[in-house]
This record gives sequence, structure tokens and C-alpha cells, in this order.
Amino acid sequence: MRKLSSFFTNLVNKYLPDPFVIAIALTVVAIILAITIEGTGIIEVTTFWGNGFWDLLSFTMQMTIILLTGFVLAKTPIVDKGIDKAISRIRKPTTAIITATLFGAIGSLLNWGFGLIIGGIVAQKLAIRVKGVHYPLIIAAGYSGFALYGSGLSGTVPVTIATPGHFLEENMGIISLGDTIFSTPMLLTTLAVLILLPLVNAKLHPKKKEEIVEIEPEIAEQATKVAKEETASTKELTLANKINDSYIFGVGIGILGLIYIIAHFINGGSLDLNTVNFLMLFLGILFMGKPSKYLSAVAEGIKTVAGIVLQYPFYAGIMAILVGSGLITTFANWFVSFSTEATLPFWSLISAFFINILAPSGGGQWAVQGPIMIQAASEIGASIEQTAMAVMLGDAWNNMVQPFWILPVLAISKLPLKAVMGYMVVIMLWLGLIYGSAFLLWGFLG
Repeated sequence: MRKLSSFFTNLVNKYLPDPFVIAIALTVVAIILAITIEGTGIIEVTTFWGNGFWDLLSFTMQMTIILLTGFVLAKTPIVDKGIDKAISRIRKPTTAIITATLFGAIGSLLNWGFGLIIGGIVAQKLAIRVKGVHYPLIIAAGYSGFALYGSGLSGTVPVTIATPGHFLEENMGIISLGDTIFSTPMLLTTLAVLILLPLVNAKLHPKKKEEIVEIEPEIAEQATKVAKEETASTKELTLANKINDSYIFGVGIGILGLIYIIAHFINGGSLDLNTVNFLMLFLGILFMGKPSKYLSAVAEGIKTVAGIVLQYPFYAGIMAILVGSGLITTFANWFVSFSTEATLPFWSLISAFFINILAPSGGGQWAVQGPIMIQAASEIGASIEQTAMAVMLGDAWNNMVQPFWILPVLAISKLPLKAVMGYMVVIMLWLGLIYGSAFLLWGFLG
């Protein structure tokens, strides 16, 4: 596996551009496909692209907030100290790789925004503490746990179809989480990834010292700079500074936010993105204590979401091309055309993987691909639950090599995409074997 990862690492180092350039290139690819496959005119396809550019602004803000609040929550003293205590006895590079993977995976099962950020933060902390750990690999390992977000409590598709009033309710009804993420096949698949993914990542660690790239001292120093400045800072004890540093304001508003969340669920409220964001926001404020400290952490976290703010409109434009030209319908229907009752979930997984390259949004992808796959499942008698989860995991699987969602982790680590992508390709191939086998077995065995 180390030879395979070295091959892909050398390949991407030579040919892989920056994520923003990739977003532009994918826009061009979508335009060419729409023109050649669907016969859409250049003016028409450009109009689709331009009109759709800002269609996901609200969703972009939701994604930005969930990542930002996840970052701040991970930086709160109680979480930060908990992480330091948990990793304090780790000395071996391979153990560090395993630990970073598990933090990212378990965090993603709880909440995808928190898991995405916590994996990168823990990976960087371990790289600073553990001598001889290969920095690009441990960052890739911390991110790789994000592959489990679709199997977790905040997985877009399972949470959506479990919510009364979702847009496909007339076609498929309400599907409980017990039939999706908590079903026996999915629990076994999740357990397999939780056990094997950390071991696979550890196997990728270079054995030769000359191949190991440790974290640069400048990056390590910058990572600990904020905490040192907070400890050493002295403020003039003015009334304004006392209010800014008041635990009464911070803890008080944090408790008020949690009271609202409790009342929300008592009154039958559902778990959606806005609820998750609200909870993450006020937990962060409560754990941080001082309003001034929370604002400082937010200012630091803004850097991790800058790439998403810039690039998401480009992917919204690509999605508008896919929908407006009919390209996504043609692509999905092609997979449906040779699917059977037993194989539709498997081919749904594969089609979702490829569609996610151009449309890296679980919710957006489900909105356009979901109706096609659910209709096909109903017509040929395939499992609706399996098909829905296949679309979800196809999205999560492709995120391993789709450069969009790794942007926050790259911002934390200060590494370029090409430094980690070779490892991510190997991880993607291995996860493909797990997910593909799971849906084939689930489809044929029921």
C-alpha cells in the first residue's frame, strides 16, 4: 500500500492544480458535457450557470456556520483540554495516525461539521507532539474519518427522509433512522470502517526516515500562538473590557440557547441543519465562557472556511448546469437502465460517487438525484432504504478525493492539496471496496 500511495503522491504532485482551479476546470467540463451529450447551446448553458451561481447562498451560509461553529467548539477550553489529555500518552507515529482517524470518524458520526474540523485539529496536535510522524499522512488520516458522516446523526439524506414534510414524502413516506443509519447492515458497515480505516492509514506511514516529512516549526509555532497570546495578554480593566470578558454574558446566553434547544425537541421539533447550527453555536459560547474569547476564536476560524465561501457558488453554478441541461437525469437514468432489484443500490452508490465530483453537496445532490433513484426503486421493487443510503454514501465516499470539503483541514494544516491527495486516493479506493461490497451483499441478501 505504501508503494501505491507513493505512486499517487508523485502523480498528484506533478499534475494536480489548486482546489479553486479544479472548481473552474469542473465548470468547463460540465459545460462541455451539457453541449455534447444534451445538445444544449453555449448561450443556454452559460445562462444556466450564471443564473444558478447564487442559488445556494442560504445553504452556503449554513455550511459555513456549521464548519465555523465546529471549529470554535473544538477550540473551547473544555474540548481542547480533553483532546490534550486523550493524546498525552501517544508516542508512536502509527498510534498517532490511528488516533487522528478515530477522532475524525467518531466526530463525523456525531456531527459532520464538528468531525471534519476535529480530525484536522487533533492531527495537527499529534504532529506537534509525536516525533517522526509523517505530517501529510496524519492530516489525510484526520480528514478520512469524514467518510463516515453519511452514516452518522447528521447525514443529510437519512435525516431528511426521516423528517415529516420532506419533498419526497409522497413517493417514499417517512423513513426512520432505524431503517437507515441504525439498520443492521449499516451498523456493520460503519463498524467495519471504524475498525479497519485507522489500520489502513497506519499501514501507509513511511518506514524510511528520509521519506518522513514532519510538521514545519513555523506551522507548529503558529498553531500554538493564539493560546500563548491569550495567556500572556493583559488588558486595561475598563468597564468595556470587563463586560466583554464577563462570564455572566457568555454563560448566560449559552444557557438560554440550550433551554431553547431542549424546548424545541420537547415540542416535537426536528433535527435539521438550522437546529444543529444553533446547538453548536451556543454550546461554543457556553464552553468558551467569555464573549471576547468566542469572538477571538471565530476570527481564527474564519480562515478555515474562506475557501468554501469562495468556491461554493462555482459548484452551485455547476449544479445548475447539470439540472438545467438534463445532464444529471440522463446520467442517473443510464445507471438505472441496467440495474436490477438487487443491484440498484450498488449502482446508486456508483452514480452518486461520480455525480458528487461535479456537485459536492449531499443535500443538493439528493434533491436532483433522489427522485430518479426512488422512482426507479419503486418501479423495479428495489429497497428504498438501501437506495437512499447508497446515494448518501456515494456522496461521502467521493468526498475523499473531491477537493472541496478538505479545504478547512488544509487551512488548519497549512498544507497544499497535492501533499495529501495521494493518500486520499488510496483511502478512496479502499473505502470503495467496503461500500461496494456492503451494498451488493445488502442488495442480494436483503
